[in-house]
Amino acid sequence: MDKKKADNSDVRLALKPPAGKAIAAFAEGCFWCSEHIFESVVGVDSAVSGYAGGTTKNPTYEIVNTETTGHAETVLVYYNPKVISYEELTKVFFTSHDPTTEDRQGPDQGSSYRSILFYLTDEEKTIAEKSLENFEKSGLYKSPIVSEIKKLTEFYRAEGYHQDFIEHNPNQSYVRGVSIPRFELFKKTYKGKLK
Repeated sequence: MDKKKADNSDVRLALKPPAGKAIAAFAEGCFWCSEHIFESVVGVDSAVSGYAGGTTKNPTYEIVNTETTGHAETVLVYYNPKVISYEELTKVFFTSHDPTTEDRQGPDQGSSYRSILFYLTDEEKTIAEKSLENFEKSGLYKSPIVSEIKKLTEFYRAEGYHQDFIEHNPNQSYVRGVSIPRFELFKKTYKGKLK
């Protein structure tokens, strides 16, 4: 993995999707695996790893890892709303990580790994709240869900070496020990269509 520090200025992505497409954002632990999971779902065009939910402008990976920025590792998902809905993406979210662990996913601990359903519109907020309620009642989890529901106001693209990390680093130890097992569990749990 390229460890060199990168200037992350001017990486705030527009929250306006291309014509005929839609965007959504989710934080659910390490963005390497989240990106890989969302990109495996039919109707998703791509996912971008980045940072959202905090107050620091133009954050870098090193700064976010100090747990002082308020940002969480997040994926910005570009999708075709004629093929997959925001509601279905919330199901991907809830079945691809453990939403009952506060500030933690697997071996990763800290507020940058917290669980957040981001929304852009009031309609999406209502959908996110209903989805959380449905999963809370589903019996899938033994502990209460602690996922936040938060308006997406800014999204900062992570450094280039984080993008498509699993694809470029399939034999990296974290990928093999954490990301791939999480992806395999997701494929067994999720009931929607995968590529």
